[in-house]
Amino acid sequence: MPITSKYSDNQVEEILSEVAAVLEKHGATPELSLMIAGNIATNVLNQDVAASQRHAIAEKFSQALLSSIDA
Repeated sequence: MPITSKYSDNQVEEILSEVAAVLEKHGATPELSLMIAGNIATNVLNQDVAASQRHAIAEKFSQALLSSIDA
């Protein structure tokens, strides 16, 4: 069953485009881009998610990431 998001594709694409432009502006390598993405995810989890939920959400996030890549 597909996952339905409460966010529009346009909203997601616009933010993604802006983030990509910043990474490109700074000449970020793939490794640096992934490091930054990981740090953002960690900061969101630590600042905006209850401690009791962090592990479960991090696991769901990692599963979603794995399922979204071409293997």
